[in-house]
Amino acid sequence: GYSIVAIGISDARVEAARQELASDAIVLRADVRSVSESARVAATVKERFGRIDFLHLSAGISRMLPIEQVDEAFFDDHYDVTVKGQFFMLQQVLPLMSKGGSVLFTSAVGAERGFTGYAVASSTKGATAALVPSLAAELAPRGIRVNGIRPGAIDTTAWDKLGLPAEMLAGFRGSIGERVPAGRMGGAAEVAEVAAFLASPAASYV
Repeated sequence: GYSIVAIGISDARVEAARQELASDAIVLRADVRSVSESARVAATVKERFGRIDFLHLSAGISRMLPIEQVDEAFFDDHYDVTVKGQFFMLQQVLPLMSKGGSVLFTSAVGAERGFTGYAVASSTKGATAALVPSLAAELAPRGIRVNGIRPGAIDTTAWDKLGLPAEMLAGFRGSIGERVPAGRMGGAAEVAEVAAFLASPAASYV
């Protein structure tokens, strides 16, 4: 029952989302590495809807490289999107949120489990997870809830962006079922169900 504003940076994926989502959904191309771009998104939402009830922050980069191959640009890109991007998007839209609002940060299981070549990406996930309790305390007096989710292995196109050789990626994905109690990867819709619950009044004490 919510009106949807979705944001992405890939022209192809933005266009695909426009085709797939309901006709009244707004899909914007925006680069969250830029605070001015986040401000533009906030201005668009304010003009169209006047308020935000639920903000789901899920922008992120996850690529794998051994420490010897990490350069400054690789490091900065991860933090600019996953940490800076999520933080300043919240900052820019916060004036549009009021009592009863809900914010959801997306972290990842890599924040607490070690994977070879995943140090930079994991550290950004840990940073977003660390934002949650402080911002929850800060925004609670305004009646705004702040939560985080830390999904495990979810079957999305993000896997193709890890930078792994095809055969290594296939092996990694194939082994997930042996390491996850459910015996399979999760689906994006399963994460969405959790997000929808946290967005709703049913989660008013979470």
